This record gives sequence, C-alpha cells and structure tokens, in this order.
Amino acid sequence: MKEVESAFEDADILLYLVEIGELTNQEEIINKIKDTKIPVIIVINKIDLTDQPTLESKIMQWQQVFPDADIIPVSALRKANLQSIFVSILSKLPESPAYYDKDALTDKNTRFFVAEKIREKILLNYRKEVPYSVEIAVDQFKESEGLIHIIAYIFVARESQKAIILGHQGLAIKRVGTQSRIELEAWLGKKIFLELSVKVVKDWRNSENELKKFGYDL
Repeated sequence: MKEVESAFEDADILLYLVEIGELTNQEEIINKIKDTKIPVIIVINKIDLTDQPTLESKIMQWQQVFPDADIIPVSALRKANLQSIFVSILSKLPESPAYYDKDALTDKNTRFFVAEKIREKILLNYRKEVPYSVEIAVDQFKESEGLIHIIAYIFVARESQKAIILGHQGLAIKRVGTQSRIELEAWLGKKIFLELSVKVVKDWRNSENELKKFGYDL
C-alpha cells in the first residue's frame, strides 16, 4: 500500500484497471485519482464477457467520470486490443533523461534473479497458499571457472508447508531444484550446483523484524 501511495506522488501516468462489470461510483479512489492531476488511462478488462451495447455504455460512463482520460477496452484473456494500451502510454509519457546506460539490462544483482527463478518454480509446482508463504534467500554464490555453487534457503511459515515443499522422499523440492538449475545454467552459461534447503520461520509475514531481514522496506 505504501507503493500505491507513492505512485500518486511520483507517477507520470496512472493506469486504472477495471472490469466490465465494475461500478463507476467508487468515490474514494476516483477522487484520489482526480486530485493528483496525473494523466489517466482507464483500461476496461474482460470485454469478452459482454456485448457491444453494454460495452459502449460502460465506456461512456467512465468517460463521464474521467473526461480527459483514454478509455481502452481490452480482453487480457483473448489478448484483444492490448497494443492500444502501449500506444496510449507512449503518447502520454514525458521525455526525460535516461536513468541508466543504454547497455544496462537491470539494476538487480544475479542473486536476486536466482531467488526469483526458484520462486517462479515454486509458484508453478505448488498450489493454494503455499507459494505465497514462501521467501527465498540466496546464502552463497561462489563462482569458479566452470562452475557456480549456489546455496539457497526456502523459508516457509509453518511445518506443514515445509512438508509440502519437500514432498514425498524429497521429490518435490528436487523437481524445483532441477527446473531452476536448468534455466539458470542456460542464462548464466555455466554449470551450476544448486543446493536447496527448507526452513521454518513461524508466521514470518506478520513479523516486522523478519520482513526487514528479507529486505522489505517497511
């Protein structure tokens, strides 16, 4: 929510994503957007679930709320009219000096992407609340001429989640490690020895101290 609040101060453009059935009487958020004086793009999603007369009526409603905004109907599921969003963004962005050199691909270090790759595989391999109770920490990243040795910890909030992450005879975490290693080897161009361990930090998401340890800015 702090990120949301900062967006109202620092953003060059506001994209307000709504759904076709969403009401236009959300006064609090609408007034907040109007008060910023920041250019607004209203993106109406899920147009595949409605008919043309209803869509036209909904566009008119939002146009009345935000007379100066671009109103863009899309279907993310069908990939319909998505390009119009980018066209609108580019037309509204102010010209500014580059923040980074042209050759810079990211401001994140390699450890960050290793952790995110492991997180990605957890999201793909586990269901329900488990992936969202997980934090990844890369404890060791040692690079030699032909090999990178990585030790990473998967933190969960409960013992039951640890059992799920490990899986029967450790097969589930082995699958996550193998999938992560293969993609990291292709990205980094070296053989990788990836060591994964699971640790329980009880209710870490509700602990300010633990969140700070994981790098969250509170």
